Amino acid sequence: MSAAPRISDAEWTVMNVLWTRGPSSLAEVVRELEGRLHWKPRTVQSLIRRLVDKGALAVDSCGREFRYRPAVEQSRCQLAESRSFLDRVFSGRLTPFVAHLMEREAISKDDLAALRAMLDQAEKKLKK
Repeated sequence: MSAAPRISDAEWTVMNVLWTRGPSSLAEVVRELEGRLHWKPRTVQSLIRRLVDKGALAVDSCGREFRYRPAVEQSRCQLAESRSFLDRVFSGRLTPFVAHLMEREAISKDDLAALRAMLDQAEKKLKK
């Protein structure tokens, strides 16, 4: 499997629309972003073109209209971005990252329970 494409913050915004909506035209993506961002249609078009060039989006021709769809799974891009962030900021280590957040952010009982369950599951996998 090839590496996930590097996606800029603005490109993430467009990819999130397409991961949620599925195949969409440029006009549909622009409409989806209206009210949230003050991007001109040309900006969205440029971002889509860059994403196609990077291999993050595929394009299908439907008559005179082009429809864009994700060519990579969201989880694959999230993993690549998470790994890149951990490598750059926390020397690739998860524990200092989690500790940093827990020291500075409010954490709910539900979040703690979910984290405990994930840790228990990870520990079970190690024992196998």
